[in-house]
Amino acid sequence: MTAVNPLKNRARRIVRDLAGLYPEAACALLFDGPLQLLVATILSAQCTDVRVNLVTPALFARYPDAAAFANADRAELERLIQSTGFFRNKARNIQLCCQQIVAGHGGQVPSTMEELTPLAGVGRKTANVVLGNAFATPGIPVDTHVGRLSRRMGLTVHVDPVKVERDLMGLIPKKEWTMFGHRMIYHGRRVCHARRPLCEECSLAKFCPKVGVIQNA
Repeated sequence: MTAVNPLKNRARRIVRDLAGLYPEAACALLFDGPLQLLVATILSAQCTDVRVNLVTPALFARYPDAAAFANADRAELERLIQSTGFFRNKARNIQLCCQQIVAGHGGQVPSTMEELTPLAGVGRKTANVVLGNAFATPGIPVDTHVGRLSRRMGLTVHVDPVKVERDLMGLIPKKEWTMFGHRMIYHGRRVCHARRPLCEECSLAKFCPKVGVIQNA
């Protein structure tokens, strides 16, 4: 008989409880197609999704495809995204990324991790957001919320997002990866805050070593 892995068993119970708490969880960025999601995700670094969603309607109206971004006037692009912060670096990455998409992928956002991560401004987190929400390919985007909650729940000891992702991929069923990421983000924003987590209100506290004895039920 195969021994039950207690950590994997607990991880799957967390998945179950998160699904009950946040059945409506979804990507908070507004987009129409892979390119818009890719650009919006690049803009979301060090910025709220709410702010990004305020900026992108005018941005996407001005630049409807990868070629338009690739050939954009950099100063104009910077002005349109300035309120998202780090706008010069983001504008450079978006333009270079779209130039790479036009040159190497016929203007279409590629649909694999191996093709996405070489693009400017695209790490594994951004690639997983695009894969999971634009291409229905399961992925766990490890942002600050997913990393923080995973450590608090004892699912990883790592800070490096790539190592956190690796640990979670070994514990969470693949079909749940994308929704697990969404639900962890929801929980991080609503309950398990960085500075003052609402542990007394948290229905997942039974799984959290930071709160008390871990329960398996």
